[in-house]
Amino acid sequence: MQTLRLLFRHTPLCILLVATALVLTPRSADAEALLLVEADSGKVLEAQNATYPWYPASVTKLMTAYVTLKAVKDGKISLDTLVTVSPTAASQSPSKMGYRPGTQLTVDNALKMMLVKSANDMAVVLAEGVGGSIDGFSVMMNETAQKLGMTQTSYVNPNGLPADGQITSARDLAILARAIIRDLPEYEYFVHIPSIRYGRRIVQNFNRLIGRYPGADGFKTGFICASGYNLVASATRNGKRLIAVVLGASSGQMRAVRAIQMLDRGFNGNQLSWLKAPLGNVEQLVPVDATPPNLRDEMCSGRRHRPASDDDEDTVAGAEGEATGGTLLAGLQTPTMKPSELLAATPAPSEPILVYTGPTRTGAALIAAVAADADAQTPPRHRGKKAQAAARKASRTAAARIDGDTKAAAKSDSKTSEAKPAAARRVAAKHEAGAKSAEKPGSDAAAKPAKRKAAAKPKTEGKPAPKDG
Repeated sequence: MQTLRLLFRHTPLCILLVATALVLTPRSADAEALLLVEADSGKVLEAQNATYPWYPASVTKLMTAYVTLKAVKDGKISLDTLVTVSPTAASQSPSKMGYRPGTQLTVDNALKMMLVKSANDMAVVLAEGVGGSIDGFSVMMNETAQKLGMTQTSYVNPNGLPADGQITSARDLAILARAIIRDLPEYEYFVHIPSIRYGRRIVQNFNRLIGRYPGADGFKTGFICASGYNLVASATRNGKRLIAVVLGASSGQMRAVRAIQMLDRGFNGNQLSWLKAPLGNVEQLVPVDATPPNLRDEMCSGRRHRPASDDDEDTVAGAEGEATGGTLLAGLQTPTMKPSELLAATPAPSEPILVYTGPTRTGAALIAAVAADADAQTPPRHRGKKAQAAARKASRTAAARIDGDTKAAAKSDSKTSEAKPAAARRVAAKHEAGAKSAEKPGSDAAAKPAKRKAAAKPKTEGKPAPKDG
């Protein structure tokens, strides 16, 4: 110890060497995995346990979306292609839409439901529609991962529900996020839709940075008991886009706080960067051969005050989340606001994107589809004449407003609309304005199946922890 003190006192270079060792030495296997990279160059700005294997949970759906949208781009299917809910899809654990087997909907609507609501049944619907089966689609996912250089990743299902062979790392997720930006720019709006409207229900995106953090524009959250709270996030400021990956956070609030802290440091220039050795490019990070940590006891045991779920808005972030110095370099547009305060703020207003069952529709057919979906959300025995009329009126009003916006946009931009898939044209005004600009975040809460009473809010107090997913 005395020798170290003498070295610190007389040799400034030792400070650099010791600090570098602390940065590069992996923490225990059950610690969080954190990674911050530049989207364009892939340069690593921060890395902590970034190459430890991890259970991906619902961030798996980013690969499901990539494979599906790549098939759309390659002309193998279109956003208007109808896919069918199979018994296998309908049997998936929540979060899900809860459609009955045989229900059909477009690839466009299934993608929006999967990415905003994190619907596990929609992930299977897309997998079966594109790959023929879960196993067939998993092969496509793994082949794509290898082509992208995701050497630590393997998939056995398209939604991230618990499976021993479903593994990734923060490194690989950053590579995937960069691929979405690079390879699918025309479909990127799918990963930052603020909210969707299905019938009378409005579901907001679980990525709480959208609409709150300046410039937030992606990607996806995830949670199972074994993985903890995961988040792949991105934001753009002054032409600079950063990707932040958080795996194994203790709550939904904490994963958002960690992402904000990293993004703040990245945008403002980390003043401690001179202490760190260059970390190189994300593809150059060396994988760690280890078993993924299992956080089930910590995340879903009876010690928690309430059941863990991906719709976790608890505010445990306070001292632990903000005493790390993550917000010493505050955001350019919010110089004095702490991450917890930013997340507690009212999100920017946005119009929910309309989703519905059945084929692509416009005009009167779209209005009728919205009214039918709304009416189907309430069991017949609970529907009075006034309630039915009010539901139909509300649905027709929402559909007419969106359809009117679409027609107005189509008149002023007919040439552009011809180049877009019909599903994207249907709500172009809202998709382009609401999805391409960073807007409203939300939650990953499981909606009740369509046959249940929609008005009843789920009670969480006193109930046991839900199943993973």
